[in-house]
Amino acid sequence: MAILLFPVWAVLVSLLAYLYPEPFIQLKSWIVPLLVMVMLGMGITLKWGDVGRVIAFRNIVGLGVAIQFIVMPLAAWLISLLLGLNSELMTGMMLVGATAGGTASNVMTYLAKGDVALSVSMTMMSTLVAVVMLPVLTWLYLGQDIDVPAASMLTMLIKVILLPIAAGMLLNHFFSARLSALTPWFSRFSVTAILLIIAIVVALNNHNLNNLVWPVVIAVMLHNLTGMACGYWAARKLNYDTVVARTVAIEVGMQNSGLSVALALKYFSAASALPGALFSIWHNLSGALFASYWQKKDKP
Repeated sequence: MAILLFPVWAVLVSLLAYLYPEPFIQLKSWIVPLLVMVMLGMGITLKWGDVGRVIAFRNIVGLGVAIQFIVMPLAAWLISLLLGLNSELMTGMMLVGATAGGTASNVMTYLAKGDVALSVSMTMMSTLVAVVMLPVLTWLYLGQDIDVPAASMLTMLIKVILLPIAAGMLLNHFFSARLSALTPWFSRFSVTAILLIIAIVVALNNHNLNNLVWPVVIAVMLHNLTGMACGYWAARKLNYDTVVARTVAIEVGMQNSGLSVALALKYFSAASALPGALFSIWHNLSGALFASYWQKKDKP
């Protein structure tokens, strides 16, 4: 699957953007429109019946969303303090920690032989909750030291998340037969869009990447692995089977880092977008490794 090659492509486009930054810097204004299109594509893959699945899975969905918006922001803050990240990078880590699950989590859940219906339900619910919780959590953790435009962020998230997803679901409802043939292309477009966003962020950070990259790489790895470990452990402690546990682990650990990049560039700085860009690379790599482990473990 193309998603398994995502880390390789991400490294290649990052290298290209590092060596030839100017063309990508010119594309900075593309980031928000690209995300809107990704969310529209996500909406087109959803049906109104998916809302019913959220109700059916309400207990485990609630657990996953709680971990997502309690553990992940706290872990981002603590790891940033532990590694002595500056205020710009801490802001980027918080934006990653306070956002929703990424759409790639659904693919990784499928590859890991998890519960895809549960994964889709958790992604949809955490995405909706993030509209309110992301600006609130960012302000809560950083508001004393950094001016966090929570109200403006809330308005932007409604435009970038809620409206495109709702529009996509309406399109799917009325034109599902015509759109079914295009569904694979939406997935490919999403991967391409995130790759381009990563390249733009690397280009924007070209001047200081050498000094910033390794502490942020370590922070991003610790953050992602903390989320996956907590998701799996909590589900198993509550007596859910390994299929559900691995689904929660992937959903909690894989964040919508593309959204955090867009918010960082719009409201903060290019350096603040770096954690999100690196997270996009790493969480797909760790998710693929996790999925590969369960594929082998479940073989008869």
